[in-house]
Amino acid sequence: MRDHALAPPSAPHLTGGLADSLFETAARTPALPMIARRTGPASSVWEEITAVEFRDEVVDLAKGLIAAGIAPGRRVAIMARTRYEWTVLCHALWTVGAEVVPVHPTSSRDQVEWILRDSGCVAVLVEDEQGVMTVGSVCAGLPLLRHVWQLDAGALDQLVARGRYLPPATVDSMRRIVLPDSTAVIAYTSGTSGRPMGCVLSHRGLAFICDTLLAGWGHTAAAPGEQGAVLAFLPFSHVYGLMIQGLCVRGGLLMGHEPDISGEALSAALRTFRPTYLYAVPSLLEKIYKNFLRAAQQAGRGALFERAAGTARDFAAAVERQRLSRGPGPGFDLRLQHALYERTVYRKLRAALGGRVRRATSGGSPLNRDLCLFYEGIGIYVHDGYGLTETSGGVTMQPYGREKSGTVGQPLPGTGIRVADDGEILVRGPSVFHGYVGDEAATRAALNGGWLATGDLGRLDSEGYLTITGRKKDVIITSSGKSVAPAALEQRLRMHPLVHQAVVVGDNRPCVGALITLDPEFLADWRAALTLPGDAPAREAREENALREEIARAVAAANSSVSRSESIRVFRVLPQPFDVTNGLLTPSMKLRRDAIVEHYALEIDAMYRSRTRPGRTRPLEESSGWEDVDNVFR
Repeated sequence: MRDHALAPPSAPHLTGGLADSLFETAARTPALPMIARRTGPASSVWEEITAVEFRDEVVDLAKGLIAAGIAPGRRVAIMARTRYEWTVLCHALWTVGAEVVPVHPTSSRDQVEWILRDSGCVAVLVEDEQGVMTVGSVCAGLPLLRHVWQLDAGALDQLVARGRYLPPATVDSMRRIVLPDSTAVIAYTSGTSGRPMGCVLSHRGLAFICDTLLAGWGHTAAAPGEQGAVLAFLPFSHVYGLMIQGLCVRGGLLMGHEPDISGEALSAALRTFRPTYLYAVPSLLEKIYKNFLRAAQQAGRGALFERAAGTARDFAAAVERQRLSRGPGPGFDLRLQHALYERTVYRKLRAALGGRVRRATSGGSPLNRDLCLFYEGIGIYVHDGYGLTETSGGVTMQPYGREKSGTVGQPLPGTGIRVADDGEILVRGPSVFHGYVGDEAATRAALNGGWLATGDLGRLDSEGYLTITGRKKDVIITSSGKSVAPAALEQRLRMHPLVHQAVVVGDNRPCVGALITLDPEFLADWRAALTLPGDAPAREAREENALREEIARAVAAANSSVSRSESIRVFRVLPQPFDVTNGLLTPSMKLRRDAIVEHYALEIDAMYRSRTRPGRTRPLEESSGWEDVDNVFR
């Protein structure tokens, strides 16, 4: 068993609750800009809200919550997108000692009912009429629920008016009785299989992650003398989003909110808000890269971009070898070539992200090493981090000046990591949760002697860097007994511009297969670039053949990273993407593998049956016909 831990952190000692830092900042630097809000729904202008203005809004809302009967220990759900009001309400609830229960706004009726009932919420704030209808349809089974507030119907203003008669001293007295080990959040797991479970997260646990990161890495959020700025667009219903909110408020970073994560809206927000630090997930960073490539191809400069991207990766790899004392660094020719592309390509790419992003963090799932190197090469180093709902967010971080792409870094100071003999990652430290709501058996199964069994697989190298290799429950075992971790294959597949999503399958099958969805924008451009002769039916057939060959090349490229027995031998392209709304992705954009396999059971069966060749009498798993990649399209 491998074990690794760093020295305890130098972060400040927490004496109260999470809301205290806001009050301390407002008292110390009242004019510090803390929030930036658009002046209108479609405006490109952001107005700043100072620390004292933010605090006063929190106090006014806290008075309304007290008047509505929200007492310490009461649980209130927030079912809304990432927007300013979420942050205000969250801190108002913490101020009065209440517990926040985040619910993703697109959750199904059954999911909403389960979370509200399991957590015992007394109130829920929804965003719009659709949210009211969803909660209203399950109210009969929620005897503890007393309030349903609608954000777009002026709920916060009504609460403020309701508590106007209360003196601020009442709020202050309630805030001061909140203890560090009090429950701050009941965060429900993504529920990739089975019902989600509510993780009890304390004020101390959530603060520990934020304060440790700020103490060790806060200086990287912006250039010296400049206030860091972060655009929050990941859902606050997930612990990663809550961690970003905490980093901004506790670290005095200017935070903007973007509730619409469509490509066009997010791109506009990045250009106008101009963040200095970017928090994202791998799918977004992959999408940004592909958009860069697509824009270059549309301008007739696709080959130039690919040469520049290759140089960026080579340059970053050479710099990495130098900082890890494994090489001399980039040679003269590479530095010259990189400098040329900096003037002609890289700075334009950074400008598309606002022009001020210096570093970024990717979380939620592992990020492809080549993609890490690309971003570092164009001037934006991406930390690939690791954490869970049960650990209040982050567990590892890249040591500053010793970053190693392709890993998720080393354990945060004060956090211990072990890798068990079966490859499972075990974690302990101040951020580990207190248990699952109402499920002592599950809590005992997850926590053993203070160590959390994460369910993730990984390995620690000799320097303590952790590499994530997959999820324990996601490992595929073929009918021949071969064990395959799907994550690496899926990463490699998604790097092809045409591939949007990929799910590797093959449990109890003769070989590994894949379900693939296509990027609609790239697919349209790819089709437009084809020049095929013949009439319409002939062109359509040739186009389909060309597409099959292109996806087969993507599969072959992915297979080059694994052994032959682990390689993808069959695949099928699906007509629709996996999405949160169809229940095939979690709110944190993770694949619901069990749901996907169940939903596409017929397609998977057909994919494997298609490899059966007439006249063969041997069992399917013995057939040599599995040597070729399948080209099965719906």
